[in-house]
Amino acid sequence: ALDRRIVALAVPALGALVAEPLFVLVDSAVVGRLGAPQLGGLALAGTVLTTVVGLCIFLAYATTARVARALGAGDRRRALQWGVDGMWLALGIGAVLAVALGVAAGPILDALGAPADVRPHAIAYLRWSAPGLPGMLVVLAATGALRGRLDTRTPLWVASGGAVLNAVLSVTLVLGLGMGVAGSGLGTAVAQTAMAVVLTRAVVGGARAEGVPLRPTRAGLRQAAHAGTPLLLRTVTLRIGILLAAWVAGGLGTVALAGHQVVAAVWNLAAFALDALAIAAQALVGQALGAGDPTAARAVLRRTLQWGVGAGVALGAVLAVGAGAIGPLFTPDAAVRAAVATALLVTAAGLPMAGWVFVLDGVLIGAGDGRFLAWAGVVTLAVYAPLAVAVRSLAPDGGPGLAWAWLAYAGAFMGARALTTGLRARGAAWMTLGA
Repeated sequence: ALDRRIVALAVPALGALVAEPLFVLVDSAVVGRLGAPQLGGLALAGTVLTTVVGLCIFLAYATTARVARALGAGDRRRALQWGVDGMWLALGIGAVLAVALGVAAGPILDALGAPADVRPHAIAYLRWSAPGLPGMLVVLAATGALRGRLDTRTPLWVASGGAVLNAVLSVTLVLGLGMGVAGSGLGTAVAQTAMAVVLTRAVVGGARAEGVPLRPTRAGLRQAAHAGTPLLLRTVTLRIGILLAAWVAGGLGTVALAGHQVVAAVWNLAAFALDALAIAAQALVGQALGAGDPTAARAVLRRTLQWGVGAGVALGAVLAVGAGAIGPLFTPDAAVRAAVATALLVTAAGLPMAGWVFVLDGVLIGAGDGRFLAWAGVVTLAVYAPLAVAVRSLAPDGGPGLAWAWLAYAGAFMGARALTTGLRARGAAWMTLGA
């Protein structure tokens, strides 16, 4: 019975999560036809954009946990109101970040050490994609509200439609109209805004049916920000790790940086696939603890961990077998293809551990254990940062250096996360009961 509940939530969530990285994969495949500098520009700019959006993932995670816990306690009106307030908070944050990113695109890329031939393409992508940030964050909050209500199907259909729209726009604007990397950024902004509109209608429809006000409440906004603050700090540490990985690749030359874009896109696709189980764990653990049932929460923990590690083994095997065939899908450059093939073998070996990490993250987020996750993130970053500096300083340029960079990230960084969250889950301090 528990397996059926997990699958019923995880399969649609898998589709929605995989659809999002397809934005990056399609953009990489299209832009890669323009040349290595353009692909390198997308690599840096895409890392910055996904970092900005990723820092706000608390809008989804905190909303999922709060909505699920309220529903478990039998308070449906409160659950719906929290969803509405989360979306208003997302809209405001998105508007501020859109202006800031458009203005600061150049200095941000300079701080990341963008090569001269890569920099103009990266700036173009950031400035054309920035207007889509409010929509991107509303998508996060609305998706979190729906997941907390155990609705993972609506986000699936919306994300799938957005991925198709983005693919059409990317080919049309980049290649058809000759906009280059700027067309890729514009297509992403338009697709994400359209997704936000559709998801908003879904959340608003449920609130209206229960008579929940659609205007934001001061208390609700304050509580949403308070619940999300520890998760924001946790996400900051994770995103710094991702930025460090891109920084390391940038210091190893254009070939390594272009290869890093492809490997990171594939890693994200696999990671989001594994994270579908974490989404199921978030909602099920939140409802179990809200209903005051620690036994059910522990059962969800055990079973989703088994699923997560098993899925990581399967994905790692598939990736290892296909490592040599992936590079040609993205670039005609022989050196970049070779770098991608070697680095993908390294990432394949790390996927079983990644399955463990993502599920444990989902369990602890669903339990509202954000304060621990924040401190664990600081410890993890303290382990990884010196290794990243060492790789950038000592590793050779090109493909061999890229392999070392991914060994540090997929091995040491993920290993530290696995250890800290695993020790926490063994105890009972994370199982706070009630609404």
